[in-house]
Amino acid sequence: MIPLLDPRLLRAFAAIADAGSFTLAADRLSMTQSTISQQLARLEEAVGQVLIDRAARPIQPTAAGERLLSYARRILALQEEAASALRDPAGTVSLRIGVPEDLVSAPMAQAFADFARRHREIHLDVTAGLSRDLIRRYRAGELDIAIAKEQSASPDHRASFPEAMAWFESAEAPPAWPNPLPLVAFPPGGLYREAMFERVEQERLGWYIAFTGNSLHNVLVAVEAGLGLSLLPRNAVAGYRVRRHAPFQGEPPIAVSIYAGEGTGPLAELVAQMAAVLAARSGQQPA
Repeated sequence: MIPLLDPRLLRAFAAIADAGSFTLAADRLSMTQSTISQQLARLEEAVGQVLIDRAARPIQPTAAGERLLSYARRILALQEEAASALRDPAGTVSLRIGVPEDLVSAPMAQAFADFARRHREIHLDVTAGLSRDLIRRYRAGELDIAIAKEQSASPDHRASFPEAMAWFESAEAPPAWPNPLPLVAFPPGGLYREAMFERVEQERLGWYIAFTGNSLHNVLVAVEAGLGLSLLPRNAVAGYRVRRHAPFQGEPPIAVSIYAGEGTGPLAELVAQMAAVLAARSGQQPA
């Protein structure tokens, strides 16, 4: 069995084969001719083959040496590639970020891209999802930064902005809805779900769940199709064929809050960028 090949010996062998001379090869590798000759001898002993025809002028690989030479070059190239990858710090540190689906916007993505260009060592791992899941994962230590939509911000928030809310229906909805009202909602525990039930009951109307969607897109598509009414952020409906439901007005805003642990360094820089995007979106300063 041929033992593992020492890259140092392979480098000496390849240098000799390329230079056609022990002297030139030794100069290229900044070593003595005696040392490079010893390294070739050790490699030949390891493989049990003569690799260089020393009688030829210029010296040349033997048939066995030619077979090994291509492998030697590939091994040395892979070694250099691996060393280069380890020298490059890109992506060696991970920042885990949770963002509600409708906030993964072009400005937010641009903020992530700008940050990534300035900090090549940091890999951004962004998860889009429902606020209840994101804040749970943040509290469990699974996320470094989380944006959550909630009735009111918790005391440990880093920044918070108001999110205007309204009731929406299909652009082709009938002039009047039947009683009980069909509702399009997120799953149980979703932020807007209980608020929807409370408002309908305040209006002394009945209701039933006509459609449950696990994403904002699914909910909006169902509203657009006329399956029912839904309480949604005003900023989230652009591009969908929906309109405000006139009878239900005056919904209070909810809070869009950023949570993050560490208060300094790149994480704080990214939090500030994310807050700037949310500030521009809401048109207000952080609370």
